[in-house]
Amino acid sequence: MSPAGASQDAPERVQKLLARAGVGSRREIEGWMTEGRLTVNGEPAVPGQKATVQDRFELDGRRLEVSGASQPVRRVLMYNKPEGEVTTRKDPEGRPTVFDRLPRLREHRWVSIGRLDINTTGLVLFTTDGELANRLMHPSNQVDREYAVRVFGEVDEAMIQRLLEGVLLEDGVARFTDITPAGGTGHNQWFHVTLLEGRNREVRRLWESQGVKVSRLKRVRYGPVILPSRLKMGQWEELDQKAVDALSRAVGLTPVPIPPKTPGEKAAQERRRRKQPGRPVRRSGVERWQVDDSRPAGTQRPPRRRPGGRD
Repeated sequence: MSPAGASQDAPERVQKLLARAGVGSRREIEGWMTEGRLTVNGEPAVPGQKATVQDRFELDGRRLEVSGASQPVRRVLMYNKPEGEVTTRKDPEGRPTVFDRLPRLREHRWVSIGRLDINTTGLVLFTTDGELANRLMHPSNQVDREYAVRVFGEVDEAMIQRLLEGVLLEDGVARFTDITPAGGTGHNQWFHVTLLEGRNREVRRLWESQGVKVSRLKRVRYGPVILPSRLKMGQWEELDQKAVDALSRAVGLTPVPIPPKTPGEKAAQERRRRKQPGRPVRRSGVERWQVDDSRPAGTQRPPRRRPGGRD
């Protein structure tokens, strides 16, 4: 049975139920349990515990709304992250976070789909549906992420082949599933690379394992969602029904309608949007999900290189 049709009376693991209700990701909720911040019916929650939407959940003494678990609200934002922001809700060092610019929600929370380190820019997705977030991040679902990367150092064919076949890192074997040259000369070359997982600093560590340095890194795609060139640094944009449905289907979830916004929500979101960095005028006829190549001007993308010479 899909999450959209889950029974309110069937007990299930607390982190799965709360994630579907949109209060956080499964990993985040497990952290609350470990820290003793989450209670169920007044008792500390423990990993593996089961509950239903009829139970009472509190985080730091504040009641959590979980009715959305029976019919999840699935909204998705894409955000163009600048350097200097951390992908966490609160930072103990007081640094700006990716959540600072997002529109406020009254009954739900934005859950980040994966993370980017402080020096990496580009596409970050957020959703109100924790189950969607969990499936998009889980390695078993093979959701690919594409990055534009500028590498400083000498890159040859043998190095590229090693990166495609697999390199042993401190947390196991990792590899790129695709590497495409994207311009540049000498010791500063651009590539587009694709991964099927999201380990910590994986793109940088893979290149550094070969003795070269990543000087710029930008995520340009996550699954079927491509960062459009019109979305400037520090700006966000909510995905429409078609794009959200594509994300849902990519990880085996039944699409659900995006609820209409109330006039108050529309007004608040528009005020928030006007505070974003300046937006360019949208050109007519531009592809809605156009790729932002992030490659030097005047270069063309050559044919894609895949393992074993596949097209």
